[in-house]
Amino acid sequence: MGTLAVANFQECSGLATEVEVLEVIEGGHNEFVHKLPGRIKYPNIVLKRGVTDNRQFADWRPIANGQQIIMERQNLSIILFDNGGKQLRRWDVTGAYPVKWTGPDMKATSMEIAIETLELAHQGWREEWPGGAAGAGMAAAN
Repeated sequence: MGTLAVANFQECSGLATEVEVLEVIEGGHNEFVHKLPGRIKYPNIVLKRGVTDNRQFADWRPIANGQQIIMERQNLSIILFDNGGKQLRRWDVTGAYPVKWTGPDMKATSMEIAIETLELAHQGWREEWPGGAAGAGMAAAN
């Protein structure tokens, strides 16, 4: 968020795109249906990490103020690094905001790390490859 490295996540899902297909039936042509591209849809991005004392995501969650919900959209980057710390790929996400936060399942008898989950809605993303080449995913229009 902004230009700060805010968090490391152990899982990220939802970096996908889907083009809606509009079917148009043309009179007199019964052997096929025209399939035209429609809108591009982006699913929510889901991030998972071990619980930390960093409050930045907790403070970013929407709050209810009377009958109004106050939320702040953020542009952010999801960066994939190799084992040596070299950037392999980056997804620049536009207009993201939290829609769901799930706290950890805590079990006193388990040695598992407590995991929190953050789900983000957004307006699209653009994929960047090392060397500045842009990938196929394009940011949605505002």
